[in-house]
Amino acid sequence: MIVLMIAEKPSLAQSIAKILSNNDLQSRKGFNNACSIHEWSGKFMNYQVRYKMTSVCGHVMSLDFVPKYNNWDKTDPSELFSGETLKKEATPNLKMPAFLEKEARGVDYLVLWLDCDREGENICFEVIDSVKHVLAKPNDNRNIFRAHFSSITEQDIKRAMNNLGKPNKNESLSVDARQELDLRIGCAFTRYQTRFFQGKYGDLDCNLVSYGPCQTPTLSFCVDRMDKIKSFKPETYWYLDVELQHSKTGQSFNVKWSRNHLFDKDVVYMFYNDLKQSSSALVTNVNLQEKTKQRPIALNTVEMLRAASAGLGMSPIHAMQIAEKLYTQGYISYPRTETTTYAANFNFKEVLVQQTKSSSWGSIAQDLLNGNMVNPRKGVDQGDHPPITPTSFASPEQLPGDLWRLYEFITKHFLATVSRDCKYEELTITFKIKSEEFSCCGKNTIENGWTELMPWKQIDFKEIPNLKKGESVQIGHIKVLEKQTNPPDYLTESELIGLMEKNGIGTDASIPVHINNICERNYVKLERDRRLVPTNLGVVLVHGYQRIDPELCLPKMRSQVEEQLNLIALGKANYRDVLKHTLRIFEQKFHFFVQNVSLMDSLFEDSFSSLSATGKPMSRCGKCRRFMKLVLSKPQRLYCEYCKDTYNLPQNGTIKLYRELKCPLDDFELLINSINKNLNHPFCPYCFNNPPFDDMKKGDGCINCSHPTCTHAFNSNALSKCFECQNGLLILDSTTPPKFRVICNNKLCKLIIILPDTLIKADVSDDLCENCDAPMLNIVYHKDKTPLENGQTSTTACLFCDNNLKVSIENYLKLANKKINFDRKKFTHKHKSAGGRRKKRVVHKNW
Repeated sequence: MIVLMIAEKPSLAQSIAKILSNNDLQSRKGFNNACSIHEWSGKFMNYQVRYKMTSVCGHVMSLDFVPKYNNWDKTDPSELFSGETLKKEATPNLKMPAFLEKEARGVDYLVLWLDCDREGENICFEVIDSVKHVLAKPNDNRNIFRAHFSSITEQDIKRAMNNLGKPNKNESLSVDARQELDLRIGCAFTRYQTRFFQGKYGDLDCNLVSYGPCQTPTLSFCVDRMDKIKSFKPETYWYLDVELQHSKTGQSFNVKWSRNHLFDKDVVYMFYNDLKQSSSALVTNVNLQEKTKQRPIALNTVEMLRAASAGLGMSPIHAMQIAEKLYTQGYISYPRTETTTYAANFNFKEVLVQQTKSSSWGSIAQDLLNGNMVNPRKGVDQGDHPPITPTSFASPEQLPGDLWRLYEFITKHFLATVSRDCKYEELTITFKIKSEEFSCCGKNTIENGWTELMPWKQIDFKEIPNLKKGESVQIGHIKVLEKQTNPPDYLTESELIGLMEKNGIGTDASIPVHINNICERNYVKLERDRRLVPTNLGVVLVHGYQRIDPELCLPKMRSQVEEQLNLIALGKANYRDVLKHTLRIFEQKFHFFVQNVSLMDSLFEDSFSSLSATGKPMSRCGKCRRFMKLVLSKPQRLYCEYCKDTYNLPQNGTIKLYRELKCPLDDFELLINSINKNLNHPFCPYCFNNPPFDDMKKGDGCINCSHPTCTHAFNSNALSKCFECQNGLLILDSTTPPKFRVICNNKLCKLIIILPDTLIKADVSDDLCENCDAPMLNIVYHKDKTPLENGQTSTTACLFCDNNLKVSIENYLKLANKKINFDRKKFTHKHKSAGGRRKKRVVHKNW
């Protein structure tokens, strides 16, 4: 019998396999080269079985629209609310469904070790759908199990193995609902906004003008704070500044007026004139209190992210990635949790014993073990995972950089939760000068308690004189000072995380993603102290939503959706009903938005320049023969102000005019996308946006064009099938003579073969090589550097057979450290004529 077990990440699979097999296992690499398979023998349900442990790499499938909806030009965004969707491979290069099917074929039991949250449950069912039909008993769900665990420790893994459950379909459906809602709503609004505003304004500096049901309320918090700052009007206030002097010690100290400050200058001066002749103040009360600063509650995800941003200077998404690495390596418990209370059976002693090895806090851990540990404060049990705690000891040598900094914080926080409270004395002395009261306050620490682990949270010592009730103190001075109220500061990441949690925007796992999105999409800029300052684009978007439909950017809508998704997860709401109801509401809002987009557009007009007013003349339009303008701000594009047409351009290089050459199909001037010094792709801006042939895709350049006679298309420049990727064609690149290269027209292939620098001319001949049937090259060498006999400079030669040219391929293989056994005939076409030694080149059908 065979038991197949699947984890969420390769490193997780290896760790679990080592624990369950007691390190007695054999490992092999899967055919997708991303996941390994670990095998060992053991017992399962009293049967002797063969275990196989492997993994996925996150989600197996993703949701997308069917291909007919992927063309923005031909699809009305409103159709996306009801358009057909499909599940496709999340990462096609990994071939994950095929890999899982191969490893699951004929197995008797399936045990799922995916992360124990809703996303993990969703991946469980993606795996089940991929392998169920090849199991030994395809229709028997009794042989499919779910392991529930919170840390990669031997105790937790073996406990999970001995208490297997079933995957939760309702939690998986709640994730399906969220994915579909975000896809349909986000794509509809984003496509409409992007096409509308990028078609009118040239300096937006963003690739997408996006909308997201969580992203936009997140941005709204930042803009609301900015609005408060901009609309803030400082008010002047006045207060009495009084300094007293202790006659015995000569110590001077300031006291605070009981009225604090007043906004009426005349009233403050009235009090000042009444008091200025006084020479002493009378002590009316001395109050000494012992106070405590409570230890923190157990750590959850939101508090970890806030602390990482405010204290460690890490972005939330980076902190989450670091926490996941610590978890998969077995150093901390599962980092996605909302719970802030420890389980009744949590083994504090085991964790404390591990931490006694530390040179930094080992003595504190030992002290806690010796009887000084206190019961942790009661937090909130959300019914998900336990709080975040260390699960094994680590040293700075084991964990470099940010891994150590976050591990150190998590460990110190855990120790602080079971340490004694911080105790301090607070001495408050009240004074009277005539009828007005003043006071001062001093603090002195009695016991640091948990703050010894976190010195930045210790009580600041403040000394004041030791006075008694009825004692008189000499007045040093009495002044009237003038100040102004200050505006609030921009939101920090830490404050934004707190607002998102309070208002139900996103989950503990998705909050970092939403904050990262508004930064990457140029809606906010990260400034000093990790404060989020909205950009002009971010402000205009939120103000536009507020004009048209404020609910589009308020947290209320998303919070209500999250409540419905939670009900699906609990089995209290129907998945289809929630989906249908929510989409109907947002579809109505979308149509209302489109009808009133002019209200937002007027804000864009005031803030951004029109396309006709931006950019520089670049190339001629094939329709009107006038110069089009190159708009350099994101996204790069061409704009014809006469035809009112906009043409998208490649975004990963420098756009240049290509020798004023024209496309034979549409008369547009050709451009070159210069990606680096060795890679230049010519393209027609019209064909780039409107592919003229069925085998071309939107975004393809000349090297992917199948025009039969154009000198820039692959029919005129192809040499053979690519021996690197075996999917593309090797193309002669002669865009920057006298530098000639051979490149692959497959966008994913990085092959670049640099031809000898002695060439001054090269083009593809109509003749074929006698040896390998590859098209020949017509080449001309520099007269002073020609390797040809008798000083000849021109010849027709084969790239793969000619001794002077094939060295370029050898240099590429050597430089790339490749070990490809290059078989010329395997990659070139096989057409041969009946009699002649030289053959006319034809385009091979397999090209």
